[in-house]
Amino acid sequence: MNSALFVGKVSHRRKAPMQHRLRYRTYSLLVDLDEIDGLTKRIRLLSHNRWNLFSIHDADHGARDGTAMREWFDAQLQPTGIDLAGGRVEVLLYPRILGYTFNPLTVWFGYRADGTLAAVLYEIHNTFGHSRSHLVPINDEAPHRHGFDKDLHVSPFFDRQGSYSFTLRPPRSRFSISIDYATAEEDLLTATMVGGRRALTDRNLAGVFLTHPLLTLKIIGGIHWQALRLLLKGARYRPVPEPPVTTVSVETTLVRT
Repeated sequence: MNSALFVGKVSHRRKAPMQHRLRYRTYSLLVDLDEIDGLTKRIRLLSHNRWNLFSIHDADHGARDGTAMREWFDAQLQPTGIDLAGGRVEVLLYPRILGYTFNPLTVWFGYRADGTLAAVLYEIHNTFGHSRSHLVPINDEAPHRHGFDKDLHVSPFFDRQGSYSFTLRPPRSRFSISIDYATAEEDLLTATMVGGRRALTDRNLAGVFLTHPLLTLKIIGGIHWQALRLLLKGARYRPVPEPPVTTVSVETTLVRT
């Protein structure tokens, strides 16, 4: 089985215009989309498109209109000429927990039939209901470094400018993602997410539910708590602009290895 549970930590370090740090424990599901129906039959605590302690809903990802996740991802690959030839698609995500989720970053992995990585898609969400995805064709082996311009208003304490640099180690026994955000003038933020693999079972899901209670509610609550702390430090609030017109772009010229 390719699907798994990953348990680890998320950390943020703001470097400018003021120093600010946070770190918290977290866990994610890595879901092979071809396994999803079998998973939900075997795991009593996990459902697909219906309520459960843990659930995965197509409407939370991709087109966010209920389109099947595999169908949406394959459609994004068509303009690139990438053909997975039946290879698997895996998605690293926060599931709904008791019906609620918020995914700041969902990462999609498209593999060729021979098991090599063909494409990564970074799906970024903000707390204002907007999303922006960056599809990166892959032509090398891990670690992968990918860069692209920022055009989604993510934090109300940063302007919508600058660029991201992602360093990714795809999930195997472990995974890691490091994101550096900077403008031409200064480095602004580094965020990291790391995790170790565990079997995706009822027992392990019940375990993380007890050790990390109501994780997705804590994520959205923590975002607003950190926002309050930044306001008290004197951070300047930026009004929310209109979301970008383009929702998915292929980043062919900005890949850096």
